[in-house]
Amino acid sequence: MYMLTDLQIILSVVSGLLVGFSLGLIGGGGSILAIPLLIYFVGFDHPHLVIGTTALAVGINAYLNLIPHTLKKNVNYRVGAIFTIPGIAGVLIGSELGLITPGNDLLFFFGFLMIGIALYMLNRKCVEISATQRTVKRSYPKLISVGLVVGFASGYFGIGGGFLIVPGLLFGGGLNIIQSVGTSLLSVGTFGVVTAARYSLSGDLDLVISGLFIAGGILGGWFGARLASKVPKKRLTQIFAIIVIIVAVYIIYQNYAVVLQF
Repeated sequence: MYMLTDLQIILSVVSGLLVGFSLGLIGGGGSILAIPLLIYFVGFDHPHLVIGTTALAVGINAYLNLIPHTLKKNVNYRVGAIFTIPGIAGVLIGSELGLITPGNDLLFFFGFLMIGIALYMLNRKCVEISATQRTVKRSYPKLISVGLVVGFASGYFGIGGGFLIVPGLLFGGGLNIIQSVGTSLLSVGTFGVVTAARYSLSGDLDLVISGLFIAGGILGGWFGARLASKVPKKRLTQIFAIIVIIVAVYIIYQNYAVVLQF
């Protein structure tokens, strides 16, 4: 168990609040900041511990958000299960590789993943419009293959993967955008919990930090959701994506020297 200082306890809650706020405000992508916040803002210099811990926080938050979507009938559990079950295999493979990858290497590669996610967020509206302008038939091979890929990324980096799951459900599951967002939470939650469980077997999970992060995330999500209807979402998403790119460049800069040493 990681020994927390009083300041780190406060900063952990603040980090969760920031992530929850961004998720509530723009509806996705915010969890990508969880790892850099805990490492560079809170000061946990343990990449594998951070990945396992944030995976649990992301997973539980996704399950909590799954409840209101289920009540609104925005979740297709059959399609979600077809996507999620093969994805679990990807999670297990990814987490095994993640645990044997040096921490600095993980962060270096994670920086490039962040840039990819930011670029997707900048173009996400085009993806959603493309899906709504045509009838998309359900494709089980697409669901299974994308589930495996996203599961691997989730297990390797400890991310939720919603930015990939939503388009996967749009183009492979034959769902509309609202159903895709709701159904994606089933996969995000499951991938996060399974990743955390595997990392916990290696001692790379701190329940206290996860709890603090979740508490802050719930409060931040509430504030973000209230503000979301009052400000232009497109502009907010653009600003957030730029912030993600800046943070990603910083992470790559901080780790490239170690990674490139042979």
